[in-house]
Amino acid sequence: MPLTKLTEQDYKDGQVLLIDKPLNWTSFQVVNKVRWLIKQRFGLKKIKVGHAGTLDPLATGLLILCTGKFTKKIETFQAQEKEYTGTFTLGATTPSYDLETEIDQRFDISEITSEKINEATKQFIGDIQQQPPVFSALKKEGKRLYEYARAGEEVKIASRTVHISAFEITRINLPEIDFKVACSKGTYIRSLAHDFGKALDNGAHLSALRRTKIGDFSVEDAISIDHFEQSLKKPDS
Repeated sequence: MPLTKLTEQDYKDGQVLLIDKPLNWTSFQVVNKVRWLIKQRFGLKKIKVGHAGTLDPLATGLLILCTGKFTKKIETFQAQEKEYTGTFTLGATTPSYDLETEIDQRFDISEITSEKINEATKQFIGDIQQQPPVFSALKKEGKRLYEYARAGEEVKIASRTVHISAFEITRINLPEIDFKVACSKGTYIRSLAHDFGKALDNGAHLSALRRTKIGDFSVEDAISIDHFEQSLKKPDS
């Protein structure tokens, strides 16, 4: 059913909304905005809205939102394979493994070749051990890891097994390399960028990221926040 025809009851019974998350928005901000828009449109005091998998503020792309009774399906969507495209920048690392923090170390990239880059991808196919970034929302002893990081406190993070089913380099224009990757729940592409730099005996950080798929859902079918807001407007408004 078109979004413009959805009723208050439709949202309560449950809807899956595919949103193309804008740059610099947190996933929580998107959820809050969509919840507020639905409440405003139908004069509701409350409506359940949740997302099926966080995207970092510096990432764009597919965010699955569930409303009403469909919030029970969130864990099912979270467990599905994800696909991302983006850019690694070689020759420099950052503490957050992306552009959230300043460069802390630089490396000479003059010896890096296309052959070495493509060969390095083979190390990351299948089940791999990955350490989440310290600048992440994971919790340790009741605190978010980024809280420790921003306070300058060192914290030990256990590595975990994630699965990468496809990893392709789509463009090389050093220091930038573009990629496409398909991976399991819990994979940090920022950590992949950091580890990829290490695999080249160099450094790297994530400089762009877009989520293109979650399971059978594609960002090509997603809409912007503005589009969603327009769909909720009454015909005479």
